[in-house]
Amino acid sequence: MDIFIEKLHIRDAEDLLKFELENRTFFEEMVPTRGADYYTPNIFNKKLEALLDEQFQGVSYYFLIKDRDNSIIGRINLVDIDESRKVGHLGYRIGQVHTGKGIASKALTLLLESISDKEIKLIEAKTTTNNVASQKVLEKNGFKRLDRSDKQFEMNGQKVSFVYYRFEYTLK
Repeated sequence: MDIFIEKLHIRDAEDLLKFELENRTFFEEMVPTRGADYYTPNIFNKKLEALLDEQFQGVSYYFLIKDRDNSIIGRINLVDIDESRKVGHLGYRIGQVHTGKGIASKALTLLLESISDKEIKLIEAKTTTNNVASQKVLEKNGFKRLDRSDKQFEMNGQKVSFVYYRFEYTLK
């Protein structure tokens, strides 16, 4: 499937909320819930405006993953960028009907290419122990597994913990 990533814009609000609502149950199987309030249009729009402000300030980059029809099929973000340490934190989510097609891996490749000139040296990521697909995406894209948290928490009736990864840009 042909995909591209595009920086998040305010014009994406309605389509993004629809994407999040359609995939809420699926996402909450793998990541902690954002809470019911997140999905109300007023709260969602306020949170979106805050994200756009972060993006404007250069402390985070928010991208939508889109198909050739310009439909949102996922999100990929580099957030909490620490300019002094040159470190950012990765997050992504792919809509349920689009999983297993290599989209997350391709989107991550596109993100790494698009930020290669931003002087970021390290990208950190974490996923849950039950999210094996995400672990494979990270490893396929050159992320090194660092550690697994000893602290467990319950999510959807299952005990899970976090697995931590890091990607290090090398000089070319």
